[in-house]
Amino acid sequence: MVTFLAMSEASSEIVHQLIAEVGDAGIEEMRRAPGLAAAVDQHMAAVRDVIKASGDDPVAEVLLDYVHGFVDAAIERGWWPTGEFDWETTRVIAVHALLRKTGR
Repeated sequence: MVTFLAMSEASSEIVHQLIAEVGDAGIEEMRRAPGLAAAVDQHMAAVRDVIKASGDDPVAEVLLDYVHGFVDAAIERGWWPTGEFDWETTRVIAVHALLRKTGR
Protein backbone atom coordinates (compact mmCIF):
# COMPACT_ATOMS: atom_id res chain seq x y z
CA MET A 1 0.00 0.00 0.00
CA VAL A 2 2.78 2.46 0.81
CA THR A 3 4.45 1.73 -2.53
CA PHE A 4 1.21 2.52 -4.38
CA LEU A 5 0.85 5.83 -2.54
CA ALA A 6 4.45 6.78 -3.32
CA MET A 7 4.01 5.88 -7.00
CA SER A 8 0.76 7.84 -7.12
CA GLU A 9 2.41 10.91 -5.62
CA ALA A 10 5.40 10.55 -7.95
CA SER A 11 3.11 10.12 -10.95
CA SER A 12 1.14 13.22 -9.97
CA GLU A 13 4.34 15.22 -9.62
CA ILE A 14 5.53 14.03 -13.05
CA VAL A 15 2.22 15.08 -14.61
CA HIS A 16 2.40 18.44 -12.83
CA GLN A 17 5.96 18.98 -14.14
CA LEU A 18 4.94 17.93 -17.66
CA ILE A 19 2.06 20.42 -17.61
CA ALA A 20 4.36 23.24 -16.50
CA GLU A 21 7.05 22.44 -19.07
CA VAL A 22 4.61 22.09 -21.98
CA GLY A 23 2.74 25.20 -20.85
CA ASP A 24 5.82 27.37 -20.42
CA ALA A 25 7.31 26.28 -23.77
CA GLY A 26 3.98 26.86 -25.51
CA ILE A 27 3.50 30.31 -24.05
CA GLU A 28 7.00 31.24 -25.18
CA GLU A 29 6.28 29.91 -28.69
CA MET A 30 3.00 31.87 -28.85
CA ARG A 31 5.06 35.08 -28.94
CA ARG A 32 6.54 33.95 -32.28
CA ALA A 33 3.57 32.06 -33.75
CA PRO A 34 0.32 34.01 -34.08
CA GLY A 35 -1.50 30.88 -35.31
CA LEU A 36 -0.62 29.04 -32.11
CA ALA A 37 -1.68 32.05 -30.06
CA ALA A 38 -5.07 32.05 -31.80
CA ALA A 39 -5.51 28.30 -31.26
CA VAL A 40 -4.60 28.63 -27.58
CA ASP A 41 -7.09 31.49 -27.23
CA GLN A 42 -9.84 29.28 -28.69
CA HIS A 43 -8.92 26.45 -26.32
CA MET A 44 -8.95 28.85 -23.37
CA ALA A 45 -12.50 29.88 -24.24
CA ALA A 46 -13.56 26.25 -24.64
CA VAL A 47 -12.05 25.26 -21.28
CA ARG A 48 -13.81 28.15 -19.54
CA ASP A 49 -17.08 27.06 -21.18
CA VAL A 50 -16.63 23.42 -20.12
CA ILE A 51 -15.86 24.41 -16.54
CA LYS A 52 -18.75 26.87 -16.32
CA ALA A 53 -21.13 24.28 -17.83
CA SER A 54 -20.20 21.93 -15.00
CA GLY A 55 -21.29 24.58 -12.50
CA ASP A 56 -17.79 25.66 -11.45
CA ASP A 57 -15.77 28.79 -11.96
CA PRO A 58 -12.38 28.64 -13.69
CA VAL A 59 -10.39 29.21 -10.50
CA ALA A 60 -6.93 27.73 -9.95
CA GLU A 61 -8.03 24.61 -8.07
CA VAL A 62 -10.66 23.73 -10.68
CA LEU A 63 -8.23 24.39 -13.54
CA LEU A 64 -5.60 22.19 -11.90
CA ASP A 65 -8.11 19.36 -11.45
CA TYR A 66 -9.21 19.74 -15.06
CA VAL A 67 -5.71 19.75 -16.57
CA HIS A 68 -4.47 16.86 -14.43
CA GLY A 69 -7.49 14.77 -15.44
CA PHE A 70 -7.08 15.80 -19.07
CA VAL A 71 -3.38 14.90 -19.18
CA ASP A 72 -3.92 11.60 -17.34
CA ALA A 73 -6.61 10.62 -19.87
CA ALA A 74 -4.49 11.75 -22.83
CA ILE A 75 -1.51 9.72 -21.63
CA GLU A 76 -3.75 6.68 -21.19
CA ARG A 77 -4.78 7.11 -24.86
CA GLY A 78 -1.11 7.14 -25.88
CA TRP A 79 -0.43 10.88 -26.11
CA TRP A 80 2.92 12.26 -25.08
CA PRO A 81 4.29 15.72 -25.92
CA THR A 82 6.64 15.52 -28.87
CA GLY A 83 7.32 19.19 -29.49
CA GLU A 84 4.47 19.42 -32.00
CA PHE A 85 1.51 21.63 -31.19
CA ASP A 86 -1.19 19.01 -31.54
CA TRP A 87 -4.67 19.31 -30.04
CA GLU A 88 -3.70 17.93 -26.63
CA THR A 89 -0.58 20.06 -26.36
CA THR A 90 -2.53 23.18 -27.31
CA ARG A 91 -5.14 22.35 -24.67
CA VAL A 92 -2.45 21.99 -21.99
CA ILE A 93 -0.92 25.33 -23.02
CA ALA A 94 -4.36 26.94 -22.81
CA VAL A 95 -5.03 25.69 -19.29
CA HIS A 96 -1.52 26.67 -18.24
CA ALA A 97 -2.18 30.19 -19.58
CA LEU A 98 -5.47 30.32 -17.66
CA LEU A 99 -3.65 29.22 -14.51
CA ARG A 100 -1.12 32.00 -14.99
CA LYS A 101 -4.00 34.47 -15.14
CA THR A 102 -5.16 33.24 -11.72
CA GLY A 103 -1.70 33.91 -10.33
CA ARG A 104 -0.65 30.26 -10.20
